[in-house]
Amino acid sequence: MTFNSEVLTLEVDNHVATLWLDREEARNAMGSALWRGLPEAAAAVAGDPAIRALVIAAKGPHFTVGIDLKEFGGFFAGAESGASAPSTAVANATSYQMVRRMQDSVTSIAKLSVPVIAAVHGYCIGGGVDLITACDIRLCSSDAIFSVREAKVAIVADVGTLQRLPRIVGAGHVAELAFTGKDIDASRALSIGLVNSVLGPGPQSVLNAAHELAREIAANSPLAVQGTKVVLAANDGRTIDEGLEFVANWNTLYLQSNDLREAMTAFVERRAPTFNGD
Repeated sequence: MTFNSEVLTLEVDNHVATLWLDREEARNAMGSALWRGLPEAAAAVAGDPAIRALVIAAKGPHFTVGIDLKEFGGFFAGAESGASAPSTAVANATSYQMVRRMQDSVTSIAKLSVPVIAAVHGYCIGGGVDLITACDIRLCSSDAIFSVREAKVAIVADVGTLQRLPRIVGAGHVAELAFTGKDIDASRALSIGLVNSVLGPGPQSVLNAAHELAREIAANSPLAVQGTKVVLAANDGRTIDEGLEFVANWNTLYLQSNDLREAMTAFVERRAPTFNGD
């Protein structure tokens, strides 16, 4: 596995990978290096068959303060002018392409076949919510603060929050958060279902919990876990009967695995199974 980035760090311990937002000096503001690096990190994870679960965490006091307005502020404001400035058509095309690249960057995390756990502490603002809603499971520290902040800076959230958040929390909560741009604390995030659980303050307790959960997932058959993720995703837009047909076809293809044989043998021998993913 080869991966290099100025703002992201990827570590692997046994079957669990950790992708660190690693721009502590800027409170992990999401600049162009981050948007380039996310799909490269996702490709590195996808290319390593030993990885069975991914934790996304952050170094420093905050998960992320969102998009780097120092880097992108001039672009959003349309700062270029004069004879050398691009035409409106070219500027609009450039803006569209940039948004689509950022969307694809976050989607690369959502498309990973392995389960992804977000471990959030401190601020998780704007683009940070885009990122964690692309994860399968979200845990946070008791001092975490979440905000769909875009309306406060005159932007319509466009990197995935408005598409993914309604699949996680109720429509009324989505509307309130997106229309107001307000901050919510960890207890509110838990009460609306944005996070699975709230741990102690600071990064360490939530990171420990995320890694414990990732190891629990990684101990199961990777074929079964990844198949479960596929089937859950396939339920979108399908009736129950169509979903049942899909999973029946899936298990017709994948049920007869060496992992299943190992599970049955381990049960008879009264020991924990050891799964190899084949």
